Amino acid sequence: MKKHIILFVVILLTNAATAQNASSISENGLVNWLSFEEAQELYKKQPKPFIIDVYTDWCGWCKHMIRTTYSDKGVADYVNANFYPIKFNAETKDTIEYNGVKYVSTGTDKRSPHELAVKLIGQRLSYPSTLFVSNNFQFNLLSQGYIETKTLLPLLVFTVENVYRNSNYEDFKVNFNKAFFDTVIMPPSVKWHSMSEALELQKTKPKKIIVDISTGFCNSCKVMNLTSFNDEKLAKYIDTTFYLVDFNAESKDTIIINGTRFYNDGTTPFHPLANALTMNRFELPSLVILNETLEIIDIVPFYLSGKALEPIVHYFGDNEYKSLKWQEYLNKQEKTPLNTD
Repeated sequence: MKKHIILFVVILLTNAATAQNASSISENGLVNWLSFEEAQELYKKQPKPFIIDVYTDWCGWCKHMIRTTYSDKGVADYVNANFYPIKFNAETKDTIEYNGVKYVSTGTDKRSPHELAVKLIGQRLSYPSTLFVSNNFQFNLLSQGYIETKTLLPLLVFTVENVYRNSNYEDFKVNFNKAFFDTVIMPPSVKWHSMSEALELQKTKPKKIIVDISTGFCNSCKVMNLTSFNDEKLAKYIDTTFYLVDFNAESKDTIIINGTRFYNDGTTPFHPLANALTMNRFELPSLVILNETLEIIDIVPFYLSGKALEPIVHYFGDNEYKSLKWQEYLNKQEKTPLNTD
């Protein structure tokens, strides 16, 4: 999982990479492009998302994107490590099998689009088009037109770190840019604790605990920590009802919970407490809700926006979970919205 750290290098390398001598960049940039057949064979052995570059031979912006974005070493390293990158000529005459279906070129004109191109990007043909595919072909995110490095970064993270499971892309992009590119750093509205601090406070004033499990290399963790908890009303409610713990899964701290000692002896990449709290279903990021006696109430994996976080916090904080199932609670909130004043 440490391969995700490559993304942070992207921002630092962009200017240097784009300033390279054009003659040193191949027609494929620095990305190790694959055919559909090659990518799908590799996927059977080790699943990874696909990034599909849909281009044509005559498309100038397609060539420019290869020379710039895909010739950035940081971008290329991240794409090569985390995706199976596919370069697809939308006007090829080849027969291509994709996700169990064969597609052919049916047009007679030299520039007739391939059946698969229409399947992937629809009737509104535009080049370049970039498709991000994950979750066994179930998740598809299309971006049309030239993509510069800064614009590509949140698209990559959204796909690789499963952000799409709990968030739409436009909301995540806004928060990603706040976390990584805003020059004004807003002070946190919510009070963060270490695990040891929360456990000590629990002895004299028991409250529920929210454990936010993250790592330094998890990009969506950083976005979530810097943006999702910063609504003032939500932060005030969390501070009143919970102890909010920022737990780094790479921590070397020794932690004792309910008589059980957890410590990272270096034999595994992550702290054993991260696996224990998530019941060996560890994902990044993860929120774990503990009750006043430090028993696990629930585990919520993957990135959450502030909007998605709010009803979860109230569901457990107001003890609604004791009498209502999650969907019943959501139905109730549709009829009677939360009063957060």
